[in-house]
Amino acid sequence: MGLSITHIIILLVIVLLIFGPKNLPKLGQSIGEAIKGFKKGLSDNEIDVTNTRDRIKEADTTHSTSHKVEEKEKDKV
Repeated sequence: MGLSITHIIILLVIVLLIFGPKNLPKLGQSIGEAIKGFKKGLSDNEIDVTNTRDRIKEADTTHSTSHKVEEKEKDKV
């Protein structure tokens, strides 16, 4: 079931009654800023994830290389 036009009109009337006509522009602006911040946060996290993945790969490479060196030193002893 989706929202029909009647449901949307009823919701808008309820919102108008709760917040009043003077506060609706402020409410709309706040919601818009929240959505912008949310989208920015999502795009920032995507960049962070990529950077973190690269750092993990570098750490794994470094760790495996140092581990191989330690094994060779143990074999020599």
